[in-house]
Amino acid sequence: MSLGPTELIIILVIVLLLFGTTRLPKLARSLGEASKEFKKGVNEREQREQEEQAAQTASAAPPTPTAPTAPTAPTACKRSERTGHDEPGRARRPSGRA
Repeated sequence: MSLGPTELIIILVIVLLLFGTTRLPKLARSLGEASKEFKKGVNEREQREQEEQAAQTASAAPPTPTAPTAPTAPTACKRSERTGHDEPGRARRPSGRA
């Protein structure tokens, strides 16, 4: 079902009668501005999604290798008399048991 030129003219006349000649340009202007704002919002959303994807791919990149660190000197340990485990940072004393 297509609209011919006669039907379009009838629709235009009805719209002019409903809205009047003064309100019709204002209505068309507001529709144009709304369309412009909608397109602007869609473009901003697409840009934001592209930036988020770029940030995710950048963060997913493998970290750069660091220089190896020099080994540290071993610390002396003392065996805990209560638990029987070594305690780090304390010198080990010989026990009085033979």
